[in-house]
Amino acid sequence: MLGNETEIGLTWSPKISFGQNDSKETTASTSKMQESVWKPETQLVDGLFVPPRDPRKLNKLLRKNVKDTAGKSWFDMPAPTITPELKADLEILKLRSVIDPKQHFKKAVGNSKALPKYFQVGTVIEPASEYFSGRLTKKERKPTLADELLSDPAFKAYKKRKIGEIAESRRPRNVEKWKVLDGQTFKRTKKRRKH
Repeated sequence: MLGNETEIGLTWSPKISFGQNDSKETTASTSKMQESVWKPETQLVDGLFVPPRDPRKLNKLLRKNVKDTAGKSWFDMPAPTITPELKADLEILKLRSVIDPKQHFKKAVGNSKALPKYFQVGTVIEPASEYFSGRLTKKERKPTLADELLSDPAFKAYKKRKIGEIAESRRPRNVEKWKVLDGQTFKRTKKRRKH
């Protein structure tokens, strides 16, 4: 009757090597252990991971395994990888008060030079009531915020006007003596008139 009973549950038998065996089974099992993604072979004991006994090392290991999120109050928002396009968009958002000076924005909290760690990027979907008034056409839609600004004619005109104003304010004043008239400087022609 004991031979007919089937065993229910899990069993485990440790993989113990008795010397140098070059069988196919041992090489296959060691290659599987080397391919284990989550722990290196040095931390596996008989094919299982045994956590360290030192509480400092255990805490460090637990902190390493925790996902980088903004927390439960922010619905565990993950920290995205920052690509060059995302970085440019974030820098533009920081300078949004320069882009549109008539609209006032709240100042950033904390270090204004650092980029935010947790954020999400979405697509604004306009309601049907803004079909003719407030939406962008397919030609006006661009992949990044920087491309959208560079293609905006109103922003181009504002940028050109501001650059002209800055150049005008930085130009030196009272430099009439440097002007060239008839191939000669203004100062020399003044002396010649007096003589």
